[in-house]
Amino acid sequence: MFIADKNLGETPLECLERARCEKGIAADVPMTYAGRLDPLAEGKLLLLVGDECKEKEKYLGLDKEYEIEVLFGVKTDTGDMMGLITEVRPWTNTMSDLCTEVGHRAKFAQEYPAFSSKTVSTRSDLGKKRQLHELARTGELPDEMPTKEVEIYSIDELGKSELSGRKLAERAAEAISKVHGDFRQEKILENWQTFATEHGGETFSFTKLRVYCSSGTYMRALAERMGGMAISINRTKIVKVTPRTK
Repeated sequence: MFIADKNLGETPLECLERARCEKGIAADVPMTYAGRLDPLAEGKLLLLVGDECKEKEKYLGLDKEYEIEVLFGVKTDTGDMMGLITEVRPWTNTMSDLCTEVGHRAKFAQEYPAFSSKTVSTRSDLGKKRQLHELARTGELPDEMPTKEVEIYSIDELGKSELSGRKLAERAAEAISKVHGDFRQEKILENWQTFATEHGGETFSFTKLRVYCSSGTYMRALAERMGGMAISINRTKIVKVTPRTK
């Protein structure tokens, strides 16, 4: 077992295979990861090797720490820059308002994002399990989305800044260019180009946060809960015990 640093744009599997090569682990040795990271998320990924793979379940419940940037005034269908823009509007809430809404130590049932790997049974396929992102692409999402109870232990504000719409679109394009595989990149890049044309001269604010939370908490969903979207997600720690609130 060891912790690898997943790069921006990599899938967890791509990170695993890169780590296998770097560590010189033979191709016939089993490896897996405990806890996913989205392509546009980076940071700590727990990798299991050999017989440890059989005990994956016991590693899935570890608490996490993230540093994220939440941008306000723009929403996408994924909750991050790897999605189609669904809303652009002025934003007036202050950070204190947001922390009150989310709660510094709060338990709640968080809906799995539509574009996630969570599997659900489908009525049309006689109960066959399919991943939510597959259903989202075909417009077959369930009427009631699955949820998971998660807990936010603490949220600390690390700073505030601003981006023009043009710079935001450039940042999105640069990040998306690092992603391989089929993630609707062409359509999403066209969407961001349209955004740059229509909103390039506008200013958008974002806040950097440090979040301590339970396993399974989606930072994209947390950003949406705050009324914005995640423009960066960095998992900085995988911890074995619940961190104390400050």
